[in-house]
Amino acid sequence: MFNSLSEQGCSELQRILDGIVESGIAGITLRVRDGRGEWTGSAGAGRLGEGAEPPVDGHVRIGSSTKTFVAALVLGLVAEGRIGLDDPVDGHLPEFGVDRRVTVRMLLQHTSGIFNFTGEYYEDGTTAPGIPATTAGKEWVDRRFTAYPPQDLVRLALSRPARFGPGEGWSYSNTNYVLARLLIERVTGRPVAEETRRLITGPLGLSGTTVPGAGTDIAEPHAHAYYRYEDGGEERTVDVTRLDPSWISSGGDMISTSKDLQTFFSALVGGKLLPAGLLAEMCATRPTPAPGMGYGLGVFVQDLGDGVTVITHNGGAAGHAALMYSTPDGATTLTGTLNYVDDAALSLAPAFQQATQRLVDAVFGGGQAGPAARPGE
Repeated sequence: MFNSLSEQGCSELQRILDGIVESGIAGITLRVRDGRGEWTGSAGAGRLGEGAEPPVDGHVRIGSSTKTFVAALVLGLVAEGRIGLDDPVDGHLPEFGVDRRVTVRMLLQHTSGIFNFTGEYYEDGTTAPGIPATTAGKEWVDRRFTAYPPQDLVRLALSRPARFGPGEGWSYSNTNYVLARLLIERVTGRPVAEETRRLITGPLGLSGTTVPGAGTDIAEPHAHAYYRYEDGGEERTVDVTRLDPSWISSGGDMISTSKDLQTFFSALVGGKLLPAGLLAEMCATRPTPAPGMGYGLGVFVQDLGDGVTVITHNGGAAGHAALMYSTPDGATTLTGTLNYVDDAALSLAPAFQQATQRLVDAVFGGGQAGPAARPGE
């Protein structure tokens, strides 16, 4: 690993950003910090057809990076004695009829087996559709302002067959984190947005991080997100920066900035938000299908080889994406934002994967950056 914040390293990071834009991503921003200082950079366009680069401190829908915030909230409540990691979920949310064997820990670690309400992708290549909002193409565009109560998302998921028995496997499911949200609200009696302010954004001073609920707007400054689809044989590209994120709920609805993500992730991994024992629980992993990648409680733990490990959770949500990486001590972090043209085929997933791999190689060393996130993951 070379010194990514040396003059040579910074030039290399900028070349990587420029190459990512050439691969098809509309715009990208990056923030790297270690004990020697901080570097920020950007490339591409914040809005199609215009020359201005995306704002480095711009707001972005962070997709499944939301899950790390939600897991930190649940663990904060564990630290307060409000809930136990091995409590049955049904004991707190009896109205849904969740299998009594499903625990809070299983929700956070994706080992519950509960159906993913945004759709399942099986090993044999088959799929099972989820809610209408996740239908691709024109139907998704037409439904992007539809409100979905989180309870309805859970009920739909529980009406479908479980993927496996509780604790018998690992499968990424947004439903787990919507249940975690409802659990937080039931235990505290307050909206998840209030608990986020109490336990995370308030103490850390994260002024650009919000839980939008059903709000459709995103604060300025921000880069624009796009979706491409076919309508009557004609290809159309529409601006989808404004949408109702309740279709993904706490599976991926939060808005943040690269600066706030850096502050949050460094504090979390560095032990400033949770007691040491609970942080260790968070980073104790279950294997996933991706080589060298384990999943803890709201975080991936990734072996890059040569003794290098990073803690991470990226996210993508309909033309916006966030990057979030840290060394296990929180001392070196990489956070970033992307805006791009999404589509039903997820055609930019390889570019997203290659982008993260190049950046992780440059900052941390190693050669694997983990799986590309689907919209809402």
